[in-house]
Amino acid sequence: MDFLGLRTLTVLRDAVDMIKQDKGKEIDLDNIDYDDQSVYSMIGEGETTGVFQLESAGMTSFMKELKPDSLEDIIAGISLYRPGPMSEIPKYIKNKKNPDEIEYITPQLKHILSVTYGCMVYQEQVMQIVRDLAGYSMGRSDLVRRAMSKKKHKVMEEERHNFVYGIVDENGKIQVPGCVRNGISEDIANRIYDSMVDFASYAFNKSHAAAYAVVAFQTAYLMHYYPVEFTAAMLNSVKGDSEKVAYYIRFAKNKGIKILPPSINESCAKFTVENGCIRFGLSAVKNVGENIIDSIVGSRNQHGKFKDLADFCNSIDIGAINKRVVESLIKAGAFDCFHVYRSQLVAVHEKVIDGIINSRKRNIKGQVSLFSQIEDRGVKIQYPEIGEFKKRDMLAMEKEMTGLYLSGHPLEEYAKTLKLQTDTKISDIVSVKTLEEGFVEESKVKDGDRVVVGGILSEVSKKITRNNDMMAFAKIEDLYGIVEIIIFPKVFQKFKNLIYDDSMIIVEGRVSVREEEDPKILCENIKPLVRVDINKLYILIGDQSDLKQAVDEIKTIFSDFKGNMPVYLCTAKERKKFRLDRELWVEPSSELVSILKKKFGEKNLKII
Repeated sequence: MDFLGLRTLTVLRDAVDMIKQDKGKEIDLDNIDYDDQSVYSMIGEGETTGVFQLESAGMTSFMKELKPDSLEDIIAGISLYRPGPMSEIPKYIKNKKNPDEIEYITPQLKHILSVTYGCMVYQEQVMQIVRDLAGYSMGRSDLVRRAMSKKKHKVMEEERHNFVYGIVDENGKIQVPGCVRNGISEDIANRIYDSMVDFASYAFNKSHAAAYAVVAFQTAYLMHYYPVEFTAAMLNSVKGDSEKVAYYIRFAKNKGIKILPPSINESCAKFTVENGCIRFGLSAVKNVGENIIDSIVGSRNQHGKFKDLADFCNSIDIGAINKRVVESLIKAGAFDCFHVYRSQLVAVHEKVIDGIINSRKRNIKGQVSLFSQIEDRGVKIQYPEIGEFKKRDMLAMEKEMTGLYLSGHPLEEYAKTLKLQTDTKISDIVSVKTLEEGFVEESKVKDGDRVVVGGILSEVSKKITRNNDMMAFAKIEDLYGIVEIIIFPKVFQKFKNLIYDDSMIIVEGRVSVREEEDPKILCENIKPLVRVDINKLYILIGDQSDLKQAVDEIKTIFSDFKGNMPVYLCTAKERKKFRLDRELWVEPSSELVSILKKKFGEKNLKII
């Protein structure tokens, strides 16, 4: 028996607990409707983020083609999407869509292979074939399976003879009838055996795949009906990995799920559900340990919400709290509930803590605490009259404390510029490891592909090579993900003034994908990211007689780029401009610009 310790099972349990707490519903995952077509439709539409075993790019694409409508399809999909049996995927999809066209080598195979649309998928099918067609016993069929899976050629050849002709003992008693005695020709029997030999070395165990498929359906079910609770549970399962947390937070935002920032008056240790939103957990804030969180939540439960910074510091176990913890919480935005600038809180927090510590020391000696008297009278802390941190500085602090930008993103104002000047999202390059078995999401970009990405540099590490030249390793983050870049000496020397933490740049380079390594970009060119305010698209044509043809051509091109940017056709001869109908306005992108340049010529295109 194979016991698998899957973290996804903890995700399921936590999600069910949150559903009960948030909605008062008891979900029994053993008794949900495993024929629920709305769940299969979600999978078939490619909405598989967070779905166990199905969220990789390749598997998602497979599910979109397959359009599963039963648990059997999920079981088969998990079994087929592996090295070896992948070659059967096109046949499986074709046969599922055209069941009347399925052909079997012999009719005796139909009852065994019909469940997988004529494809050999499972080890159990190999065992059933030798039993039903050749009369093997259960034990002997398992010997065949093991010999094939371990490629024991001598045993396999012996069993070929037994499968085709059977076994007769020295007394003439038939031990195994064989295919020929059961009415199957020698040629057909050998062809069947060849198919089994080719397949069995990588065949998957159906019982193993079925267990995975059940968990896959359960995660899909919860994602479909309870996306907020399930996503919160997913975030808790990866809270120690800021890149994975960022990945699932982006997913949540794309689904319209609001992420609430950490709050000393609302947050618990973990991510929680709050009024249909997900509240950031305190344990994901740097320097904030379990003892501190227990003290915060315990005090809040006993005395109610904190009134201000002094009340917070006065209520928490002084043995657990310290200046670094308070500063970390301030920078993460956890004190924003007091409606005081973070800059003001940072300026006074040390004095507040020192005052409370000194007050408690005096109390121990039996002295009266002036500080506590002031607090008892309800006198507020005197905050300095200073402005708030700059938005970019606040975001940098959030990133420092949580690994994420919480209240915004430094690149938000550059979104249109990035879309126009880059051709690849970093999320299309990065492999996101799923929770179990090191399963890795396939990169949409392949090894050696040339890409243009843009974003913010971080973790810049400069190194001196053996030839005494300077090079650098760094990470670049856009609105969708983060990836490592390698800047070799020649490129470094040319662009060294742009290579530093928080530098906003456009990077051109080639993708390097190696087994057991995260993809990287080998940098070839760098330029600064400069915001461009894009308002209108102008296309220059010959004269008014060319208008109709140009509009017809544009309609075809623009169908994939609909947006809010007005488009104008300008005639060179008459020097007139014509604004196109609203339905032909576009969302600018580097892909669209590239297509239009090829169609109309680079000189005849302007975006201003």
